[in-house]
Amino acid sequence: LATVSVSADGDEWREFPCTAAAQPYGACAGWQPVYAEQFTSLADLAASLFPTLEIVEGLTPADGGSVRVLGLDPFTEPNEVQKRVGIQLQSSAYFPLLRLGELLELFGRLYPKRLDPDQLLSRVGLFDKRRALVGELSGGQAQRFAIVAALVNDPDVVFLDEPTTGLDPQARRNLWDVISGLSNEGRTVILTTHY
Repeated sequence: LATVSVSADGDEWREFPCTAAAQPYGACAGWQPVYAEQFTSLADLAASLFPTLEIVEGLTPADGGSVRVLGLDPFTEPNEVQKRVGIQLQSSAYFPLLRLGELLELFGRLYPKRLDPDQLLSRVGLFDKRRALVGELSGGQAQRFAIVAALVNDPDVVFLDEPTTGLDPQARRNLWDVISGLSNEGRTVILTTHY
């Protein structure tokens, strides 16, 4: 099972059930290992959660403490971590002249392990759009595509940054179903949300 853990030097590990609101406490939050479940944080996003996630994802170096994702250090073993995690950013940019299926095929070629683009698109109701350009998608469709783009390498851990921002209530509910499905497959889902 997937594990994600972070500790700040000298801090005790802290555990957050997937439905609890995390409290901000400094630049780095300590997390107990999470196994194949959804981790939802409603922390003060700018003050503690975003820097913490950037550290865990290997995008920003930590000032101190240690980080392990699937038992690996994202700074000393970045290639191994990248093979096993998927990241959906709040704002995504794609090659504008490639179609959805082509984009997933391209991204998949970057990894030794990958999922079939048509199956990914089918799981979020976008199979009929596989020949569409990203710019032709509605807001909800674009968010679902961003999630499957993060799944192309069949990751054990999926980071979702504000996946429901800007969606109408029905599209938001549909997206929560997709996210729950990821957890039910045994993936660890770490997401930020205001909802």
